[in-house]
Amino acid sequence: MALSEELLRVEDLRVYFSTERGLVRAVDGVGFVLPKGATYALVGESGCGKSVTALALARLVDEPPGYYAGGRVLLRGRNVLEMEEGELRRLRGNEISYVFQEPAVSLNPVFRIGYQLAEAIRLHRRGVNVREEVLALLKMVGLPDAESKMKEYPHRLSGGMQQRVMIAMALACRPAVLVADEPTTALDVTIQAQILELLARLQRELGMAVLLITHNLGLVADLAERLLVMYAGRIVEAGPTLDLLRGPRHPYTRGLLAAVPRLRSVGGEVRGIRGSVPNPLRLPEGCKFHPRCPFASDICRRVEPEDEWDGERVVRCHRWREI
Repeated sequence: MALSEELLRVEDLRVYFSTERGLVRAVDGVGFVLPKGATYALVGESGCGKSVTALALARLVDEPPGYYAGGRVLLRGRNVLEMEEGELRRLRGNEISYVFQEPAVSLNPVFRIGYQLAEAIRLHRRGVNVREEVLALLKMVGLPDAESKMKEYPHRLSGGMQQRVMIAMALACRPAVLVADEPTTALDVTIQAQILELLARLQRELGMAVLLITHNLGLVADLAERLLVMYAGRIVEAGPTLDLLRGPRHPYTRGLLAAVPRLRSVGGEVRGIRGSVPNPLRLPEGCKFHPRCPFASDICRRVEPEDEWDGERVVRCHRWREI
């Protein structure tokens, strides 16, 4: 990868939370590089640290109870974690934007759609015709009868339409990086496909870098170029999406793939991963996945594995060459 292509670099990011019961290491040494115009997917079960990683990119984790214990988030070479509040306000929505899950919760129920879109435009893009820009954004995201919809309150729109409005709000300032955190949650399968197709089209047209956060490996094959698999606050495997899906190396990635239902196996067993994500207050010694891993050996229980690189692939597992 040429240096000129690099847009966002995350190095050894650590985000911890101080609680009455102890310290929670929600993100514990995450690193990746997102090039300009690329789409990456960050996947893993709920509780693995995906959303905290996403929020940390624009320093949106509340301090306290959270705090940044180490690492850097470099956007075009500037460390977001060292920015003053004024710089952060210019960054958020302008250079890094978010599409969150549950659009009905994210949209303000007492303001019309057009007003909520106009707010971001007035804040970051002076000198443009706000009404025309709002209409253009709603049309860009494929909202039918955009002029009428901009006058509606959120509750008058379907879930799919609400999510299109959220995408329009995220794109209002033409960000360099779009973070889509579980953007299809609570939508039916048909609408999920439409939203993902919309994100893919807009990424191509606008040249944004996209970080897609999801727990569903079935969504990423046609959308993301590179896959980052996260477990217990760490990235345990990463690589080009198709390579990783065809030949997963980490037992956790294998388990996630085995849990994806397949049309050709109607009536067959869908295998899950035994157990659950460990309590972040009581993480196991050694490899954090070993209590759930069918291949765990004594070294897995005693020693935390390091990243092992093989070309464009990286895996954090003692035994990946053997299994």
